[in-house]
Amino acid sequence: MILTTLEGVPGKTIVEHYGIVQGSTIRAKHIGKDIMASFKNLIGGELKGYTELLQEARAEAIERMEKQATELGANAILNIRFATSSVAQGAAELFAYGTAVKVE
Repeated sequence: MILTTLEGVPGKTIVEHYGIVQGSTIRAKHIGKDIMASFKNLIGGELKGYTELLQEARAEAIERMEKQATELGANAILNIRFATSSVAQGAAELFAYGTAVKVE
């Protein structure tokens, strides 16, 4: 599966268009990570627990989007974008979407 933020794949021609595909996950903060993040806010620096949480969420959302595209017969997803939203106190959704196509 070719994944790209571009509107096309250089050197390839789009031969089928399957439409929008998406994948999402909702993640809640871990209380232990939340406490450590509070301390880190006082002294500054990267909040590694949250970085890991977001990396895992992105990977899961991409995997779900890719699965949907595969089921449609696509071999590429173009113009991939990410969005986040707060869905509850301490929980957020990470949403990935793009256009499923077949390229040759």
